[in-house]
Amino acid sequence: MPEGDALHRAARRLQVLVGQQLEVETPHPRAAIGKNLLLRFEGGLVLRSHLRMKGRWLVLRRDDPIFGRPWLVLRGDEYVGAMFNGAVLELDRGIAQRLGPDILAEPPDYDTILKRLHAENPQRQVGDALLDQRLVAGIGNLWKAESLWHARVSPWRPLAEVTDAELRATLGAAHRLMRGRLDGVPGSAQVYRRKGRPCPRCGATIKSWPQGDDARMAYWCPECQKGEEPKTA
Repeated sequence: MPEGDALHRAARRLQVLVGQQLEVETPHPRAAIGKNLLLRFEGGLVLRSHLRMKGRWLVLRRDDPIFGRPWLVLRGDEYVGAMFNGAVLELDRGIAQRLGPDILAEPPDYDTILKRLHAENPQRQVGDALLDQRLVAGIGNLWKAESLWHARVSPWRPLAEVTDAELRATLGAAHRLMRGRLDGVPGSAQVYRRKGRPCPRCGATIKSWPQGDDARMAYWCPECQKGEEPKTA
């Protein structure tokens, strides 16, 4: 699934359309109807694009042919932004207020993120909370797993048992890792999709188990990230 860094790369490509009067087309029949990409227009109108698993934005020259059936086409003077396999398109004047602070902001608003996490059910598991875009925008399953591992925090610990220092360490790791990926810094996953392999830090066997209402797969090292775990993991 595209995560915050992938959305920022798409936003960079779409900068060629900023400041222009656009022609808007919705060729795909379902386009009439979360990592989130927000496109702001004059008058306060906001278009929310969520790419889900397979969505993507392409930027082409205006005269280039567009193959397939994009969900949305934004046609400027010289360039065209085309969204394919969109899954979610929403026009809304208030969507930005319903999203948490962007983890890729420079710097992120850590204080507001912490306040939102503190306002959640204290028994909610921290790994599940990090994926809630109302609390912090941009973190997906990959960076949830990696940032918790870097901060040595178990995804299964309830928020009530995670200190502010641990939360800040986790959020800081997410920002640093995602900003590095956005800027082209090479790297590899330490725990994500590495079930059964040795932890690169301590050698213990990495585990995985579905977490949260959406059953997104959590990955963690039971030695480095100690805490109560699912009984069947």
